[in-house]
Amino acid sequence: MKKQESRFLHTDKKIYIIGSLVATLIASTPYLFYLYESVPDQKVWDTFLFTIKSNYYESVFVLAWTLTSKLIPLFLLFIWFFTCRHWWYHVLLVPIAMYIYQIFTTLNEDFSIVDSNQLIYLLPIMAIVIPSIYLIRARIFDQINQATKSLEELEEEFKVRPKSFWGKFKDYF
Repeated sequence: MKKQESRFLHTDKKIYIIGSLVATLIASTPYLFYLYESVPDQKVWDTFLFTIKSNYYESVFVLAWTLTSKLIPLFLLFIWFFTCRHWWYHVLLVPIAMYIYQIFTTLNEDFSIVDSNQLIYLLPIMAIVIPSIYLIRARIFDQINQATKSLEELEEEFKVRPKSFWGKFKDYF
């Protein structure tokens, strides 16, 4: 009797290795967040590799804490974006853009408030992403009303599946 293969079962070891690596990175985020505790609470931090001077925060420790509070959620959003198989995953670009803006604002010493006016800079991204998601949603429900396909079959039809992580990365950037 011939063994029937399912398209949902992956026996490729590479998929298990990548999945394990992603799961390990996600599980290590609490430890990555607390890396700021190894930074000294002083204005200038000299190491043999680099020197950091914090003018705005007056403490490299506070700067490191602020950056880790932005970088860790951004890291998790990137993982979610590149591994999400749902049709609405482009909406994740809005919080990704927000966190990137906050990181650049944090690093820019001329700004007085870190989280100010970010909505203005997000408007162009939101102006593209939100109507696109609405149009995809409208197209899906239009197809449901005209056809006998289920919602799961239509979601499967709209999924984009590049062959590799870099293929998916190249599709977006």
